[in-house]
Amino acid sequence: MIDFRQFIRGEWVEAGNGGEWDLVNPATEMVIQKVPFGDGGDAESAIDAAAEAFPEWSHLTPYQRGAVLEKAAAFIDSNLDEFAKLTTEESGKPLAQAQAEWSVAPAQFRWAAAEAQRLYGRWIPARIPGRRIDVTYKPMGVIGIITAWNFPVYNQSRAISSALAVGNTVVSRPSEYTPRSAMLLAYALAEAGLPAGVLNVINGEPDPMGQVMLDDKRLRKIQFTGSTRVGRLLMDGASRTVTQLSLELGGNAPVLIFPDAGDIAAVARSAMRTKVRNNGQVCISPQRFYVHDSIVEQFSESAAATAAQQIVGDGLHPDTTVGPLINARQRDRLENLVTASVEQGAKVLTGGARPEQPGYFYQPTVLTDVKPGIPVHEEEIFGPVMPVIPFEDIEEAIANANATDYGLAAYVYTRDLATAFKVSEELEFGMVGINDWHPSTPEAPFGGIKQSGLGRESGVEGIMEYVEPKTRYFGGLS
Repeated sequence: MIDFRQFIRGEWVEAGNGGEWDLVNPATEMVIQKVPFGDGGDAESAIDAAAEAFPEWSHLTPYQRGAVLEKAAAFIDSNLDEFAKLTTEESGKPLAQAQAEWSVAPAQFRWAAAEAQRLYGRWIPARIPGRRIDVTYKPMGVIGIITAWNFPVYNQSRAISSALAVGNTVVSRPSEYTPRSAMLLAYALAEAGLPAGVLNVINGEPDPMGQVMLDDKRLRKIQFTGSTRVGRLLMDGASRTVTQLSLELGGNAPVLIFPDAGDIAAVARSAMRTKVRNNGQVCISPQRFYVHDSIVEQFSESAAATAAQQIVGDGLHPDTTVGPLINARQRDRLENLVTASVEQGAKVLTGGARPEQPGYFYQPTVLTDVKPGIPVHEEEIFGPVMPVIPFEDIEEAIANANATDYGLAAYVYTRDLATAFKVSEELEFGMVGINDWHPSTPEAPFGGIKQSGLGRESGVEGIMEYVEPKTRYFGGLS
Protein backbone atom coordinates (compact mmCIF):
# COMPACT_ATOMS: atom_id res chain seq x y z
CA MET A 1 0.00 0.00 0.00
CA ILE A 2 2.81 2.41 0.87
CA ASP A 3 6.56 2.20 1.12
CA PHE A 4 6.92 2.20 4.90
CA ARG A 5 9.44 4.89 5.64
CA GLN A 6 9.64 8.01 7.77
CA PHE A 7 7.18 10.75 6.84
CA ILE A 8 8.81 14.20 7.02
CA ARG A 9 7.66 17.37 5.27
CA GLY A 10 5.06 15.39 3.34
CA GLU A 11 7.60 12.94 1.89
CA TRP A 12 8.47 9.32 2.62
CA VAL A 13 12.17 9.30 3.45
CA GLU A 14 14.92 7.02 4.74
CA ALA A 15 16.70 7.64 8.03
CA GLY A 16 19.25 10.40 7.78
CA ASN A 17 21.98 8.09 9.06
CA GLY A 18 20.95 5.23 6.75
CA GLY A 19 19.95 3.06 9.70
CA GLU A 20 17.44 0.22 9.46
CA TRP A 21 15.37 -1.82 11.92
CA ASP A 22 14.32 -5.44 11.49
CA LEU A 23 10.58 -5.39 12.08
CA VAL A 24 9.63 -8.77 13.56
CA ASN A 25 6.29 -10.57 13.63
CA PRO A 26 6.00 -11.61 17.32
CA ALA A 27 3.86 -14.62 16.40
CA THR A 28 6.53 -16.15 14.15
CA GLU A 29 9.75 -14.44 15.29
CA MET A 30 10.41 -13.82 11.56
CA VAL A 31 11.44 -10.48 10.07
CA ILE A 32 8.55 -8.84 8.22
CA GLN A 33 10.59 -6.12 6.58
CA LYS A 34 13.27 -3.53 7.24
CA VAL A 35 12.16 -0.02 8.17
CA PRO A 36 14.20 3.17 8.63
CA PHE A 37 15.77 3.58 12.06
CA GLY A 38 17.20 7.04 12.55
CA ASP A 39 18.47 9.26 15.34
CA GLY A 40 18.24 12.79 16.65
CA GLY A 41 18.94 14.25 13.21
CA ASP A 42 15.61 12.93 11.95
CA ALA A 43 13.83 14.44 14.95
CA GLU A 44 15.44 17.82 14.17
CA SER A 45 14.30 17.62 10.54
CA ALA A 46 10.77 16.73 11.62
CA ILE A 47 10.61 19.62 14.12
CA ASP A 48 11.87 22.00 11.41
CA ALA A 49 9.09 20.83 9.11
CA ALA A 50 6.41 21.06 11.80
CA ALA A 51 7.53 24.56 12.87
CA GLU A 52 7.43 25.79 9.28
CA ALA A 53 3.96 24.33 8.73
CA PHE A 54 2.48 25.70 11.96
CA PRO A 55 1.61 29.28 10.92
CA GLU A 56 -0.52 28.26 7.94
CA TRP A 57 -2.22 25.30 9.65
CA SER A 58 -2.97 27.21 12.86
CA HIS A 59 -4.61 30.05 10.94
CA LEU A 60 -7.09 27.79 9.19
CA THR A 61 -10.54 27.70 10.72
CA PRO A 62 -11.51 24.65 12.79
CA TYR A 63 -14.00 23.84 10.05
CA GLN A 64 -11.21 23.68 7.46
CA ARG A 65 -9.01 21.55 9.69
CA GLY A 66 -11.97 19.39 10.61
CA ALA A 67 -12.72 18.72 6.94
CA VAL A 68 -9.26 17.14 6.57
CA LEU A 69 -9.81 14.95 9.63
CA GLU A 70 -13.23 13.92 8.31
CA LYS A 71 -11.72 12.89 4.97
CA ALA A 72 -8.99 10.92 6.75
CA ALA A 73 -11.64 9.13 8.81
CA ALA A 74 -13.50 8.13 5.66
CA PHE A 75 -10.25 6.93 4.08
CA ILE A 76 -9.52 4.75 7.10
CA ASP A 77 -13.04 3.34 7.00
CA SER A 78 -12.58 2.29 3.38
CA ASN A 79 -9.20 0.63 4.03
CA LEU A 80 -9.81 -0.69 7.53
CA ASP A 81 -9.43 -4.42 6.83
CA GLU A 82 -6.12 -4.00 5.02
CA PHE A 83 -4.77 -1.66 7.69
CA ALA A 84 -5.79 -4.10 10.43
CA LYS A 85 -3.87 -6.96 8.83
CA LEU A 86 -0.68 -4.89 8.85
CA THR A 87 -1.22 -3.98 12.50
CA THR A 88 -1.81 -7.61 13.46
CA GLU A 89 1.34 -8.64 11.62
CA GLU A 90 3.55 -6.23 13.60
CA SER A 91 1.78 -6.31 16.99
CA GLY A 92 0.54 -9.92 17.14
CA LYS A 93 -2.96 -9.07 18.36
CA PRO A 94 -5.86 -11.08 16.89
CA LEU A 95 -7.19 -9.62 13.66
CA ALA A 96 -10.64 -8.88 15.10
CA GLN A 97 -9.00 -6.81 17.83
CA ALA A 98 -6.87 -4.94 15.29
CA GLN A 99 -10.01 -4.21 13.26
CA ALA A 100 -11.74 -2.91 16.38
CA GLU A 101 -8.76 -0.68 17.16
CA TRP A 102 -8.71 0.76 13.65
CA SER A 103 -12.46 1.40 13.84
CA VAL A 104 -11.86 3.72 16.81
CA ALA A 105 -9.47 6.01 14.89
CA PRO A 106 -12.17 7.48 12.61
CA ALA A 107 -14.37 8.06 15.65
CA GLN A 108 -11.54 9.95 17.36
CA PHE A 109 -10.85 12.02 14.25
CA ARG A 110 -14.52 12.93 13.81
CA TRP A 111 -15.09 13.74 17.47
CA ALA A 112 -11.98 15.95 17.73
CA ALA A 113 -12.90 17.74 14.50
CA ALA A 114 -16.36 18.57 15.84
CA GLU A 115 -15.21 19.45 19.36
CA ALA A 116 -12.61 21.93 18.05
CA GLN A 117 -15.51 23.84 16.48
CA ARG A 118 -16.98 24.24 19.98
CA LEU A 119 -13.87 25.79 21.54
CA TYR A 120 -15.78 28.99 22.26
CA GLY A 121 -13.79 30.92 24.86
CA ARG A 122 -15.73 33.35 27.10
CA TRP A 123 -16.35 36.94 28.17
CA ILE A 124 -15.63 37.88 31.79
CA PRO A 125 -17.63 40.71 33.44
CA ALA A 126 -15.19 43.47 34.41
CA ARG A 127 -15.27 45.24 37.80
CA ILE A 128 -13.99 48.50 36.23
CA PRO A 129 -16.25 50.56 33.94
CA GLY A 130 -15.02 50.85 30.39
CA ARG A 131 -13.16 47.56 30.44
CA ARG A 132 -13.86 44.32 28.60
CA ILE A 133 -12.17 40.96 29.29
CA ASP A 134 -12.26 37.85 27.16
CA VAL A 135 -10.52 34.46 27.08
CA THR A 136 -9.63 32.69 23.86
CA TYR A 137 -7.80 29.42 23.28
CA LYS A 138 -4.83 29.18 20.94
CA PRO A 139 -2.88 26.18 19.62
CA MET A 140 0.40 25.58 21.41
CA GLY A 141 2.70 25.02 18.44
CA VAL A 142 4.68 21.86 17.67
CA ILE A 143 3.60 18.82 19.68
CA GLY A 144 5.78 15.73 20.19
CA ILE A 145 3.94 12.42 20.47
CA ILE A 146 5.75 9.31 21.76
CA THR A 147 3.67 6.15 22.09
CA ALA A 148 3.90 2.50 23.08
CA TRP A 149 3.41 -0.62 20.98
CA ASN A 150 0.41 -2.14 22.73
CA PHE A 151 -2.19 0.00 20.91
CA PRO A 152 -0.24 1.42 17.98
CA VAL A 153 -3.32 2.93 16.33
CA TYR A 154 -5.35 4.06 19.34
CA ASN A 155 -2.43 5.62 21.24
CA GLN A 156 -1.42 7.62 18.17
CA SER A 157 -4.80 8.62 16.82
CA ARG A 158 -6.27 9.93 20.07
CA ALA A 159 -3.37 12.38 20.50
CA ILE A 160 -2.91 13.27 16.82
CA SER A 161 -6.62 13.96 16.34
CA SER A 162 -6.88 16.42 19.24
CA ALA A 163 -3.57 18.14 18.50
CA LEU A 164 -4.33 18.69 14.81
CA ALA A 165 -7.98 19.64 15.29
CA VAL A 166 -7.13 22.73 17.35
CA GLY A 167 -4.31 23.86 15.06
CA ASN A 168 -1.06 22.33 16.30
CA THR A 169 1.48 20.52 14.16
CA VAL A 170 2.95 17.18 15.22
CA VAL A 171 6.16 15.17 15.35
CA SER A 172 5.28 11.58 16.18
CA ARG A 173 7.68 8.90 17.31
CA PRO A 174 5.82 5.54 17.57
CA SER A 175 7.35 2.42 19.05
CA GLU A 176 9.95 0.79 16.83
CA TYR A 177 8.06 -2.49 17.34
CA THR A 178 4.90 -1.16 15.64
CA PRO A 179 5.85 1.79 13.40
CA ARG A 180 3.76 0.89 10.37
CA SER A 181 0.46 1.60 12.11
CA ALA A 182 1.53 5.22 12.72
CA MET A 183 2.78 5.46 9.14
CA LEU A 184 -0.64 4.31 7.93
CA LEU A 185 -2.28 7.11 9.93
CA ALA A 186 0.05 9.59 8.24
CA TYR A 187 -0.81 8.04 4.88
CA ALA A 188 -4.54 8.47 5.54
CA LEU A 189 -4.11 12.11 6.55
CA ALA A 190 -1.89 12.84 3.57
CA GLU A 191 -4.47 11.32 1.23
CA ALA A 192 -7.07 13.56 2.91
CA GLY A 193 -5.10 16.66 1.97
CA LEU A 194 -3.13 17.39 5.14
CA PRO A 195 -0.50 20.03 4.21
CA ALA A 196 3.14 18.93 4.18
CA GLY A 197 4.86 19.18 7.54
CA VAL A 198 1.71 19.30 9.66
CA LEU A 199 2.23 15.67 10.71
CA ASN A 200 5.66 14.02 10.69
CA VAL A 201 6.36 10.40 11.69
CA ILE A 202 9.87 9.34 12.63
CA ASN A 203 11.30 5.99 13.70
CA GLY A 204 14.59 5.45 15.46
CA GLU A 205 16.64 5.52 18.63
CA PRO A 206 14.27 6.56 21.43
CA ASP A 207 16.73 8.44 23.65
CA PRO A 208 18.39 10.70 21.02
CA MET A 209 15.01 11.51 19.47
CA GLY A 210 13.48 12.20 22.87
CA GLN A 211 16.37 14.45 23.89
CA VAL A 212 15.98 16.53 20.74
CA MET A 213 12.29 16.97 21.52
CA LEU A 214 13.08 18.03 25.07
CA ASP A 215 15.82 20.50 24.04
CA ASP A 216 14.09 22.26 21.14
CA LYS A 217 12.14 25.29 22.40
CA ARG A 218 9.88 25.19 19.35
CA LEU A 219 8.40 21.91 20.56
CA ARG A 220 5.97 23.09 23.22
CA LYS A 221 4.64 19.82 24.57
CA ILE A 222 5.24 16.06 24.61
CA GLN A 223 2.42 13.56 24.92
CA PHE A 224 3.86 10.24 26.09
CA THR A 225 2.24 6.84 26.46
CA GLY A 226 4.47 4.24 28.07
CA SER A 227 6.16 3.18 31.28
CA THR A 228 6.31 5.14 34.50
CA ARG A 229 10.11 4.80 34.44
CA VAL A 230 10.39 6.65 31.12
CA GLY A 231 7.74 9.14 32.23
CA ARG A 232 9.95 10.15 35.14
CA LEU A 233 12.91 10.63 32.79
CA LEU A 234 10.81 12.88 30.57
CA MET A 235 9.74 14.91 33.60
CA ASP A 236 13.38 15.45 34.52
CA GLY A 237 14.33 16.41 30.96
CA ALA A 238 11.35 18.71 30.48
CA SER A 239 12.74 21.04 33.14
CA ARG A 240 15.46 22.17 30.73
CA THR A 241 13.07 24.09 28.50
CA VAL A 242 9.91 23.85 30.64
CA THR A 243 8.36 21.62 27.99
CA GLN A 244 4.80 20.73 28.93
CA LEU A 245 3.92 17.07 29.34
CA SER A 246 0.92 14.77 29.14
CA LEU A 247 1.80 11.34 30.51
CA GLU A 248 -0.26 8.17 30.26
CA LEU A 249 1.82 5.72 32.25
CA GLY A 250 1.45 2.33 33.91
CA GLY A 251 -1.47 0.80 35.74
CA ASN A 252 -2.29 -1.86 38.30
CA ALA A 253 -6.07 -1.96 38.06
CA PRO A 254 -7.98 -3.53 40.95
CA VAL A 255 -11.30 -5.32 40.41
CA LEU A 256 -13.75 -5.69 43.31
CA ILE A 257 -16.35 -8.39 42.70
CA PHE A 258 -19.23 -8.69 45.15
CA PRO A 259 -21.65 -11.60 45.72
CA ASP A 260 -24.54 -9.57 44.28
CA ALA A 261 -22.77 -9.08 40.93
CA GLY A 262 -25.31 -11.34 39.24
CA ASP A 263 -24.34 -14.48 37.35
CA ILE A 264 -20.89 -15.02 38.84
CA ALA A 265 -19.86 -17.56 36.21
CA ALA A 266 -20.79 -15.08 33.47
CA VAL A 267 -18.85 -12.31 35.22
CA ALA A 268 -15.82 -14.61 35.48
CA ARG A 269 -16.02 -15.50 31.80
CA SER A 270 -16.21 -11.87 30.74
CA ALA A 271 -13.40 -11.00 33.16
CA MET A 272 -11.08 -13.58 31.63
CA ARG A 273 -11.91 -12.54 28.08
CA THR A 274 -11.11 -8.95 29.05
CA LYS A 275 -7.95 -10.03 30.87
CA VAL A 276 -6.52 -11.69 27.75
CA ARG A 277 -7.54 -8.90 25.35
CA ASN A 278 -4.40 -7.87 23.47
CA ASN A 279 -2.77 -10.66 25.49
CA GLY A 280 -3.11 -8.59 28.64
CA GLN A 281 -0.92 -5.82 27.21
CA VAL A 282 -3.39 -3.09 28.13
CA CYS A 283 -2.67 -0.21 30.51
CA ILE A 284 -6.22 -0.38 31.90
CA SER A 285 -6.28 -4.19 31.93
CA PRO A 286 -8.08 -5.54 35.04
CA GLN A 287 -5.27 -6.97 37.11
CA ARG A 288 -5.86 -7.58 40.83
CA PHE A 289 -9.12 -9.49 41.22
CA TYR A 290 -10.48 -9.05 44.74
CA VAL A 291 -13.33 -11.56 44.92
CA HIS A 292 -15.61 -12.02 47.94
CA ASP A 293 -14.99 -15.17 49.98
CA SER A 294 -18.48 -16.48 49.30
CA ILE A 295 -17.98 -16.60 45.52
CA VAL A 296 -14.20 -16.85 45.08
CA GLU A 297 -14.16 -20.57 44.33
CA GLN A 298 -16.94 -20.35 41.73
CA PHE A 299 -15.33 -17.30 40.14
CA SER A 300 -11.86 -18.88 39.97
CA GLU A 301 -13.08 -22.14 38.47
CA SER A 302 -15.16 -20.37 35.81
CA ALA A 303 -12.28 -18.05 34.95
CA ALA A 304 -9.88 -21.00 34.69
CA ALA A 305 -12.29 -22.88 32.41
CA THR A 306 -12.53 -19.84 30.14
CA ALA A 307 -8.74 -19.44 30.13
CA ALA A 308 -8.32 -23.06 29.07
CA GLN A 309 -10.71 -22.51 26.16
CA GLN A 310 -8.66 -19.69 24.64
CA ILE A 311 -6.86 -20.41 21.38
CA VAL A 312 -3.28 -19.15 21.49
CA GLY A 313 -1.69 -18.48 18.13
CA ASP A 314 -0.97 -16.19 15.20
CA GLY A 315 -3.38 -13.26 15.21
CA LEU A 316 -3.98 -13.63 11.47
CA HIS A 317 -5.56 -17.05 12.01
CA PRO A 318 -9.34 -16.58 12.30
CA ASP A 319 -9.68 -18.90 15.34
CA THR A 320 -7.01 -17.19 17.46
CA THR A 321 -8.23 -15.39 20.58
CA VAL A 322 -4.86 -14.77 22.28
CA GLY A 323 -1.80 -13.62 20.38
CA PRO A 324 1.83 -13.29 21.45
CA LEU A 325 3.54 -10.80 23.70
CA ILE A 326 5.38 -8.14 21.74
CA ASN A 327 8.92 -9.52 22.20
CA ALA A 328 11.03 -12.06 24.05
CA ARG A 329 11.92 -9.58 26.79
CA GLN A 330 8.28 -9.04 27.72
CA ARG A 331 7.57 -12.79 27.67
CA ASP A 332 10.59 -13.58 29.85
CA ARG A 333 9.64 -10.83 32.30
CA LEU A 334 6.13 -12.27 32.62
CA GLU A 335 7.46 -15.79 33.06
CA ASN A 336 9.79 -14.63 35.85
CA LEU A 337 6.96 -12.70 37.52
CA VAL A 338 4.73 -15.78 37.67
CA THR A 339 7.58 -18.04 38.83
CA ALA A 340 8.49 -15.64 41.65
CA SER A 341 4.84 -15.38 42.72
CA VAL A 342 4.41 -19.17 42.85
CA GLU A 343 7.58 -19.43 44.92
CA GLN A 344 5.97 -17.00 47.38
CA GLY A 345 2.74 -18.97 47.76
CA ALA A 346 0.51 -18.36 44.76
CA LYS A 347 -1.04 -21.46 43.14
CA VAL A 348 -1.48 -22.06 39.42
CA LEU A 349 -5.06 -23.06 38.68
CA THR A 350 -4.46 -23.17 34.92
CA GLY A 351 -1.71 -22.10 32.52
CA GLY A 352 1.49 -20.82 34.06
CA ALA A 353 3.90 -21.62 31.23
CA ARG A 354 4.91 -20.74 27.70
CA PRO A 355 3.61 -23.10 25.00
CA GLU A 356 6.07 -25.13 22.95
CA GLN A 357 5.83 -23.22 19.67
CA PRO A 358 7.61 -20.37 17.89
CA GLY A 359 6.54 -16.89 18.89
CA TYR A 360 6.49 -14.93 22.13
CA PHE A 361 3.49 -16.70 23.61
CA TYR A 362 2.39 -17.31 27.19
CA GLN A 363 -0.58 -19.40 28.30
CA PRO A 364 -3.64 -17.65 29.77
CA THR A 365 -3.17 -18.17 33.50
CA VAL A 366 -5.21 -18.05 36.71
CA LEU A 367 -3.37 -17.75 40.03
CA THR A 368 -5.13 -18.28 43.37
CA ASP A 369 -4.02 -17.83 46.98
CA VAL A 370 -2.52 -14.48 45.99
CA LYS A 371 -1.77 -12.09 48.84
CA PRO A 372 -0.51 -8.50 49.02
CA GLY A 373 3.25 -8.43 48.68
CA ILE A 374 3.43 -11.17 46.05
CA PRO A 375 4.91 -9.90 42.74
CA VAL A 376 1.75 -10.36 40.65
CA HIS A 377 -0.10 -8.26 43.22
CA GLU A 378 2.42 -5.44 43.37
CA GLU A 379 3.73 -5.11 39.80
CA GLU A 380 2.02 -4.29 36.53
CA ILE A 381 1.62 -7.68 34.86
CA PHE A 382 1.05 -6.70 31.21
CA GLY A 383 0.24 -10.25 30.20
CA PRO A 384 -2.59 -12.85 30.25
CA VAL A 385 -2.32 -13.63 33.97
CA MET A 386 -5.23 -13.27 36.42
CA PRO A 387 -4.37 -13.18 40.15
CA VAL A 388 -7.36 -13.85 42.42
CA ILE A 389 -7.37 -12.42 45.95
CA PRO A 390 -10.25 -13.38 48.31
CA PHE A 391 -11.73 -10.73 50.60
CA GLU A 392 -14.38 -10.59 53.31
CA ASP A 393 -14.33 -7.02 54.58
CA ILE A 394 -15.19 -4.27 52.07
CA GLU A 395 -13.06 -1.63 53.79
CA GLU A 396 -10.03 -3.90 53.73
CA ALA A 397 -10.58 -4.63 50.03
CA ILE A 398 -10.77 -0.92 49.21
CA ALA A 399 -7.63 -0.24 51.24
CA ASN A 400 -5.71 -3.01 49.45
CA ALA A 401 -6.99 -1.80 46.07
CA ASN A 402 -5.70 1.71 46.80
CA ALA A 403 -2.36 0.50 48.21
CA THR A 404 -0.47 1.08 44.96
CA ASP A 405 1.52 3.87 43.37
CA TYR A 406 -0.66 3.54 40.27
CA GLY A 407 -4.03 5.19 39.76
CA LEU A 408 -5.19 4.65 36.18
CA ALA A 409 -8.29 2.42 36.14
CA ALA A 410 -10.34 0.32 38.56
CA TYR A 411 -13.42 -1.89 38.26
CA VAL A 412 -16.40 -2.75 40.45
CA TYR A 413 -18.95 -5.50 39.87
CA THR A 414 -22.11 -5.24 41.96
CA ARG A 415 -25.86 -4.80 41.44
CA ASP A 416 -26.24 -2.81 44.65
CA LEU A 417 -26.36 0.93 43.94
CA ALA A 418 -25.13 1.94 47.39
CA THR A 419 -22.11 -0.36 47.07
CA ALA A 420 -21.39 0.95 43.57
CA PHE A 421 -21.39 4.56 44.78
CA LYS A 422 -19.39 3.91 47.94
CA VAL A 423 -16.65 1.83 46.34
CA SER A 424 -16.29 3.88 43.16
CA GLU A 425 -16.03 7.11 45.16
CA GLU A 426 -13.37 5.72 47.49
CA LEU A 427 -11.19 4.12 44.83
CA GLU A 428 -8.20 6.36 44.07
CA PHE A 429 -8.14 5.99 40.30
CA GLY A 430 -8.76 8.27 37.34
CA MET A 431 -11.34 5.97 35.76
CA VAL A 432 -13.72 3.45 37.32
CA GLY A 433 -15.75 0.92 35.34
CA ILE A 434 -18.89 -0.20 37.19
CA ASN A 435 -20.21 -3.40 35.62
CA ASP A 436 -18.25 -2.26 32.56
CA TRP A 437 -14.89 -3.61 31.36
CA HIS A 438 -14.20 -0.89 28.74
CA PRO A 439 -13.84 2.60 30.27
CA SER A 440 -12.70 4.28 27.07
CA THR A 441 -14.46 6.37 24.40
CA PRO A 442 -13.50 9.43 22.31
CA GLU A 443 -15.96 11.73 24.09
CA ALA A 444 -14.82 11.03 27.68
CA PRO A 445 -11.49 11.86 29.36
CA PHE A 446 -8.91 9.07 29.63
CA GLY A 447 -6.08 9.21 32.17
CA GLY A 448 -4.93 8.50 35.68
CA ILE A 449 -3.63 9.93 38.93
CA LYS A 450 -0.61 9.26 41.14
CA GLN A 451 2.20 7.59 39.16
CA SER A 452 -0.14 6.65 36.33
CA GLY A 453 0.37 10.00 34.70
CA LEU A 454 -0.48 13.65 34.14
CA GLY A 455 -3.26 15.17 32.07
CA ARG A 456 -5.99 13.54 30.02
CA GLU A 457 -6.58 12.36 26.47
CA SER A 458 -9.97 12.38 24.69
CA GLY A 459 -13.05 14.24 25.82
CA VAL A 460 -13.22 17.99 26.29
CA GLU A 461 -10.35 17.63 28.76
CA GLY A 462 -8.20 16.03 26.06
CA ILE A 463 -8.88 18.87 23.63
CA MET A 464 -7.90 21.42 26.29
CA GLU A 465 -4.55 19.67 26.73
CA TYR A 466 -3.47 21.05 23.34
CA VAL A 467 -4.39 24.73 23.67
CA GLU A 468 -3.18 27.67 25.71
CA PRO A 469 -5.67 30.19 27.18
CA LYS A 470 -5.09 33.82 26.24
CA THR A 471 -6.74 36.55 28.33
CA ARG A 472 -7.32 39.96 26.69
CA TYR A 473 -8.12 43.22 28.51
CA PHE A 474 -9.72 46.03 26.53
CA GLY A 475 -9.60 49.37 28.35
CA GLY A 476 -10.77 52.91 27.67
CA LEU A 477 -14.18 51.90 26.38
CA SER A 478 -16.25 54.32 28.50
